[in-house]
Amino acid sequence: MGSNAGDRPPRLKGSRRALLALAGTALLVLSGCSRDEVVRLGLPEPATDRAGHTLSLWQGAWIAALAVGVVVWGLIIWAVIAYRKKSDRIPPQFREHLPIEALYFGIPLIMVAVLFFFTARDQTAILKMDTQNPPEHVLDVVGQQWSWTFNYRANGELPEEAVWETGTPEHLPTLYLPVNEPVQVRLSTPDVIHSFFVPAFLFKMDVIPGKVNTYEFTATKEGEFAGKCAELCGYQHARMLFTVHVVSRVEYDAHLQELRSAGQTGLAEGSDTSREQVGVDADAEGEAR
Repeated sequence: MGSNAGDRPPRLKGSRRALLALAGTALLVLSGCSRDEVVRLGLPEPATDRAGHTLSLWQGAWIAALAVGVVVWGLIIWAVIAYRKKSDRIPPQFREHLPIEALYFGIPLIMVAVLFFFTARDQTAILKMDTQNPPEHVLDVVGQQWSWTFNYRANGELPEEAVWETGTPEHLPTLYLPVNEPVQVRLSTPDVIHSFFVPAFLFKMDVIPGKVNTYEFTATKEGEFAGKCAELCGYQHARMLFTVHVVSRVEYDAHLQELRSAGQTGLAEGSDTSREQVGVDADAEGEAR
């Protein structure tokens, strides 16, 4: 006796509808992305010479995850089809299966080793310091509750010859960088752990009390970029923002001259009274806690 579409189990109909809905949603989401955005898998366009390493590692991790997913999905589908119930007889039972157990151990070990190799390789490239020819531009960045202070000085320049600028949660500070010129950044803080993060640079580094963390990079694209603290550092953490301007060398020098003319000279290292510096009332802080 033949069957028709009305004889199909409701579960199969529901699964098909869910699959079609999922495919439609994926197509709708992808239709709103450009080709470059899809290739970057959600990351912003790299804006420094080091950001390409992060992007390639991110893409490689997704490719590896997709390959694993395809294999796992394939095995699941194969097992469902090949070992579907054919009778009420109990299938053969096994206490052990050494080849499969070796496979379960060996494949994850190889995967972790490959991912570790590429991660270590890219981390070394990102954190590489040029000791033979250190950058001309040195930035001493101080993170404090709840804003940033940026000190600009040339390599070898005395602290009193530096210029600085700072901000508050209400008036965000601005960091200026010269395009296509290497910069060394030194991160410090007088209070708690912060994290210096510019999403377009595809890199962040923790700012730790009692320790100076250093890294180097070259900004490769002029423009304005958002920066933030990426480590929960207090009740105004979400307002610990700043703006990065990557400009020509002429504009960069002109900005430093403006700071010097305004009397903002010397090395501003922050202080334990940073709450007063950013205009936070101590009583209000106590009430918030």
